[in-house]
Amino acid sequence: MSGERSAPKKGLVVGSHGRHCVVETPDGERRICHPRGKKSQAVVGDHVLWQSAPPGQGDEGTIEKVEPRRNLFYRQDEIRTKSFAANLDQVLILLAAEPVFSESQLVRALIAAEAVHIAPIIALNKSDLIEPFARAWERLWPYRHMGGDGKTKHPYQVLPMSLTESGEVDHHALLPILKGKTTLVLGPSGVGKSTMVNLLVPGAAVLTSEISQALNSGKHTTTTTTLYWVDEERTTALIDSPGFQEFGLRHLQPTDLARCMPDIAAHAGECRFYNCTHLHEPGCGVREHVLEADVDQKQPNTISANRYRLYGELFEELSAPPRY
Repeated sequence: MSGERSAPKKGLVVGSHGRHCVVETPDGERRICHPRGKKSQAVVGDHVLWQSAPPGQGDEGTIEKVEPRRNLFYRQDEIRTKSFAANLDQVLILLAAEPVFSESQLVRALIAAEAVHIAPIIALNKSDLIEPFARAWERLWPYRHMGGDGKTKHPYQVLPMSLTESGEVDHHALLPILKGKTTLVLGPSGVGKSTMVNLLVPGAAVLTSEISQALNSGKHTTTTTTLYWVDEERTTALIDSPGFQEFGLRHLQPTDLARCMPDIAAHAGECRFYNCTHLHEPGCGVREHVLEADVDQKQPNTISANRYRLYGELFEELSAPPRY
């Protein structure tokens, strides 16, 4: 019958801007789709059931259902929730020796990943800048040596990098880490995220532009989240998403923080009280392992003064009532 809709088909969301999505079919065809109703909001990485428009009503489709997710990586402030991507294997947080990175933003992203059991990787770019890189690498000492007591599994992989337009060495060093996985790439502006994506996915800039224009986002490609296939077999995926500068954790309770910070979690069981906040209680096993700010931080199985300070600030932030 004329105007009859086809049966729903399976697809993968590979691009999103607002409520509009680009859905890829198993054979590689891509189609712009819109959610049917408010409850079918999809994000990049989602497996969906989508339906073509009836004959004569255009090429765009509708998302009928979002399949159950393995996980969802997102942030939340007092006003809104920002979903980055779904069904991830790992999150690669790209930093640089210059501009100087914010440890607060790094900690927030790591906590968000830990909260939903997604493996985080930290990569520090611009190793060719000798002195700035040495300073930045030193700041990452607690992350490079966390779990150094020999009993606790090391929670973070920390990689030095030099991503340039001809960065073949880093290109090949990255591939084994990414192979066969879906990786969300996060990082502030100026750290080399676009360079990395273009090295791993030749033609990525053109693809981003095409998706951006298809989703009516014009030149504002930074507002578009995009999935790129690294290999022809479509088994290794990179997801590039903006929005690292602000990273709210309002979706977590203050009591969630300790389990999401591995160096603090390692000592939380040593506290006298089961509901210890690790801020002021007597007999706190966590505070006993916090290094003084002026002490040499190169000690395994300890908590850096800066990370403990950030823990306290986040605990206070998440304990405060909403201001709106």
